[in-house]
Amino acid sequence: MESESPVCATLLRERINAVSDIHAANAVLQWDQEVHMPPKGAAARGAQLATLSALAHREFTGAETARLIDECEAVYDTLSEADRALTSVARYDFERARKLPEKFVHEFAKETSAAYVAWVKAREESDFATFQPNLERLIELSRERAQYLGYTGSPYNALLEDFERGMTAEQLKAIFAELAEKRSKLVERILSSGTQPDTSWMNGEWDLQAQWDFGMRVLRDLGYDLDAGRQDKSVHPFSTIFAIDDVRITTRFGKEEFFSSLTGTIHECGHALYMQGHCREDARTMLADGASLGMHESQSRMWENVIGRSLPFWKHYTPILREYHKGKLDKVTPEQIHAAINRVQPSLIRVEADECTYNLHIVVRFEIEVGLIEGALRVQDVPEVWNATIKRYLGLDVPNDAQGCLQDIHWSHGAFAYFPTYALGNLYAAQLFEIIERDIPNLWKDVEAGNFAPLLDWLRDKVHRHGRRKLAPELLRDVTGATLSSAPFLSYLKRKYGELYRI
Repeated sequence: MESESPVCATLLRERINAVSDIHAANAVLQWDQEVHMPPKGAAARGAQLATLSALAHREFTGAETARLIDECEAVYDTLSEADRALTSVARYDFERARKLPEKFVHEFAKETSAAYVAWVKAREESDFATFQPNLERLIELSRERAQYLGYTGSPYNALLEDFERGMTAEQLKAIFAELAEKRSKLVERILSSGTQPDTSWMNGEWDLQAQWDFGMRVLRDLGYDLDAGRQDKSVHPFSTIFAIDDVRITTRFGKEEFFSSLTGTIHECGHALYMQGHCREDARTMLADGASLGMHESQSRMWENVIGRSLPFWKHYTPILREYHKGKLDKVTPEQIHAAINRVQPSLIRVEADECTYNLHIVVRFEIEVGLIEGALRVQDVPEVWNATIKRYLGLDVPNDAQGCLQDIHWSHGAFAYFPTYALGNLYAAQLFEIIERDIPNLWKDVEAGNFAPLLDWLRDKVHRHGRRKLAPELLRDVTGATLSSAPFLSYLKRKYGELYRI
């Protein structure tokens, strides 16, 4: 049994607990803003979010926090494992946060709240000009933030550090270049194969209540604890955590896009399962978080694509789905569903993209973000550049801003450098899954039987419980014995789509 940690560790934990509570209250208000808040509440909500953000920043970066971290570091070897982890991560977060003036933190939070409201309106009206002033202000603030934080190379690196510690724009460019070269050859072979799945049965309207009910069934089956979470509707799907026992997700529905809403639900469920699996000893601290955003996205992308788009999954759920949508699927086989939802076809919308072309959507956003942050691209030119880049990478004409540069919520949150983590998540997921299939030899039989517990138990042990106690590269190395590589992901695509398209 570990000896009790010194008093300084207890006091540091209590201080971090209090700061975490403020962040949780802030998150509740943000969740409400996107789910329930009436439109006229936007101005007041912006002020509330700004006040709480500044308060949390003030409390965390104060002299007392510095003193307690110093004291814990002085007796580091006597601390419990949990307190050593907390001290190390608190030091990193403290040194980073203290570089940001409280006034700046307040202003950034206020501007992101206003930007979200403007983005919703702009997206509804498909009018980038409505959002442009807000985006210009957020770009200004993000550049300012990069200057405060400091960086080597591109200022984009300072923002990327928020999401994927240690990663750089230069490294991402190399990763994306390798993926593009090898993926493009696969896509060319697929599109020229002459094999096209029948998707005609997907046409028509899908009852919204039935969509909701089936999605809730899947959530429960996958292991999402609805006594410690809930699902709601929002303009853009997201997940959030107020506590380990209060993890919430949202999704959106459309009468003609059933599978899009379902995969969105499963995606957010993957995030939620990660959050519900954090170590309880780490509750109300920054340790109860993902090892990185890329690792977080590995969980959502794994459940959404590797599991949710698999044939065993649909062998289990096809007869169940028929019960929710009477008469629509009587003659549709699991194999037909599997082929249809894995159809490779360039598309305008990122969240609806197939696995083979998805990363191209990330590259589009990455290139534009880097241009904006480095000052090489003007905000007013974003729609034109977006449309041209989509044409170059995907061969598609963008008909309007809603289906183009306004489709994602991330920029309205000021979350520049978030998008690359989706691509990294695909790589992490594939690399982890190679070990999962080795460790759980009956995995696909379990999935076909609707038994997801063995997979969730494995993820709980190998990934979820560690939270931020380990950095993503360390976690990956501990589980797989290797550093991040694109090879497992490319192998996964080749195997899966080679079978589907007979190439």
